[in-house]
Amino acid sequence: MDGANSTDAQESGPPCRRDRVRDPSRWGPSVLDWLLPPTCALCGAAGLPGLDLCPGCLADLPHNCAACPRCALPLPPDQAVGATCGRCQRHPPPFDAAHAAFRYEGPLPALVAGAKFRGRMNLMRLLGSCLLRALLEQGAARPELIVPVPLHPARLRERGYNQALEIARVPARALGLPIDARGCARVRATAPQMGLERAARRLNVRGAFQVTAPPAARHVALVDDVVTTGQTAAELARALRRAGVARVDLWAVARTP
Repeated sequence: MDGANSTDAQESGPPCRRDRVRDPSRWGPSVLDWLLPPTCALCGAAGLPGLDLCPGCLADLPHNCAACPRCALPLPPDQAVGATCGRCQRHPPPFDAAHAAFRYEGPLPALVAGAKFRGRMNLMRLLGSCLLRALLEQGAARPELIVPVPLHPARLRERGYNQALEIARVPARALGLPIDARGCARVRATAPQMGLERAARRLNVRGAFQVTAPPAARHVALVDDVVTTGQTAAELARALRRAGVARVDLWAVARTP
């Protein structure tokens, strides 16, 4: 699939401040909305402008509102806003900030599975749109470059696409940010992280990534579909830091509680 190995590069985008991402679209209806009216992916009702979710289903999704700013771990609602979780206080991750649109519960596993394992491009676009909304609502810092978490070549050939890249296309295009889908490579095939303990997850991905073309950007945002313990993103962030990147943020659709 051409999109799996391509790079979206946009040198400039709509005017906006460099410190925070800003909404360039105002979520207004587009011509495409008139030609192909948005339809809710969960209930089949009419969707919001530019989004295949109806207002009710969007409101019912498990938004990750109270979360650790370093790793996006969901926190109790009564936790102080901006409070860092205990694990990040004891062992700060190699990324500077993390944003996740949702908690990985309710309908999120089914939405992610449809995008990740069944190749439903409409769900990848939907998840990318939800991520964009969350970044705007959470006031995410604006990076210079987006790097989707790469798949190992064998997995990419088997699947035919990288869901992280397809999800990343939506915020990249909306915010006028370039994507680098070639500069980092997954050089070691790893066992699935699902079911592994935290320590085993870190060992499983150790040395899995290599920066083949160091980016000129000093501030990079990693994009992935789901973050569980953050070990995969942390290993990639370490590789980028060794390559000279000064700041690495993590953007994800969902975070496990």
